[in-house]
Amino acid sequence: MKQGLIHIYSGDGHGKSPAALGKAVLLAAAGEKVVIIQFLKGKGVGDSEFIRRLEPEIKIFRFEKSDGNFDELSEEKKNEEIINIKNGLNFAKKVLATGECDLLILDEVLGLIDNHIITVDDLKNLLEGRDEDTDIIMTGITLNDEICMLADEVSRIETLKFKCW
Repeated sequence: MKQGLIHIYSGDGHGKSPAALGKAVLLAAAGEKVVIIQFLKGKGVGDSEFIRRLEPEIKIFRFEKSDGNFDELSEEKKNEEIINIKNGLNFAKKVLATGECDLLILDEVLGLIDNHIITVDDLKNLLEGRDEDTDIIMTGITLNDEICMLADEVSRIETLKFKCW
């Protein structure tokens, strides 16, 4: 029986979400099921035709309604989005409890801590409810020791050079 691992892709560099998506594609190609829940992504990639073609092996969910950046929303809109985000976290709990996927990607979940939407304890509680076979990838910019201790593997991604195409 395989033991699921918790991975963190963190850092201020570009490429955390693409690295997680790459892992998702590799597992899907091997017949595994993947669920991706995006947070704080604005429009995100969930609405793209390409992503829909990856179903049913890869399913992407985005519970936020606004296409804008969370930091730029009015306080009223932020409060609405926080309710939507918490619905997304409840969905993640359900996915983890039922073992409905082999890999759950919580894209930009660490940003929820940065924005004071959840606490590290909230994240711990979410992870404790998981089926032991499920791998989890969490992405986000900020990483502290307390968050680092939650993971089996931590990758720091930093940009050494960035050039627009």
